[in-house]
Amino acid sequence: MRLKFDARARAILKRLPVVNVYSVLELLLLAGLAVQCARLVWTVLTPVSPLGDWRPAGPVIPSAPAAVLRGFDPFFRISGTQSGPAVVTSLQLKLFGTRIDEATGQGSAIVAGPDGVQQSIAVGEEIIPGVVLKEVAFDHVAIERGGVREDLFLDQSGGAAAVTAAPAPGGAAPAPGAPSPAGGAGVTVQQLQSDVGFIPRIDSGRISGLVVRAQGSGAAFRAAGLKDGDIVTAIGGRPVTGPADIDRLSSDFAGGGNLSLTVERGGQTLPIAVQMAAPK
Repeated sequence: MRLKFDARARAILKRLPVVNVYSVLELLLLAGLAVQCARLVWTVLTPVSPLGDWRPAGPVIPSAPAAVLRGFDPFFRISGTQSGPAVVTSLQLKLFGTRIDEATGQGSAIVAGPDGVQQSIAVGEEIIPGVVLKEVAFDHVAIERGGVREDLFLDQSGGAAAVTAAPAPGGAAPAPGAPSPAGGAGVTVQQLQSDVGFIPRIDSGRISGLVVRAQGSGAAFRAAGLKDGDIVTAIGGRPVTGPADIDRLSSDFAGGGNLSLTVERGGQTLPIAVQMAAPK
């Protein structure tokens, strides 16, 4: 049996598109485009809401706020960015000035070698054979020697005329007219530990001295006759072996007394006498 269509049905059938592979692909592409448009409209119109039990993060207060302030360096010195204690170089170098290039983050420094000749050294250049200038800060520079980072500070001693000589081994008093470095009443061990910062100087893998810098109020630091950059090499006539030598002062001078220090300052070795007071 053969179907027969009238003229109207044949006209409708002629209007229907011919189904083939290309038309099917076209329909699939149109369907995918419609889905993506619907997803776009949903994303734009639907408000973004948090997922789960969301709560705004409150301010985090450290357990010891004073410790945060003590560890903050307002000058952002490079020594604060390295791990472990700073190492002060034992090389016969002297730093006269620094220049920091804020645009490039580099800089240069004026450094004198063992011969005393001043040179302008840029970051990355050799100061002496085997010693390279790595970083520049406002009061010191970082050098690299044999893959080890060391610090070289500006000489802020301003001369050695104000240093009071230590008494002679026989117990002789200082020269007449010399000022008392401890200011008469003396300083306690606790004041010395709070007002003086000690940085180990390492030479050939061992501690050969303690570089001192004022901290806190700095009253005991000034009263002891110390200056920034001084290197204490002996305490009470015994060579310095580490920060533990400072801790022993609490027991050695529990009742006060006269503390003798041997200090390197500006290439000179100077004796300093510090009058210690008994703890209050």
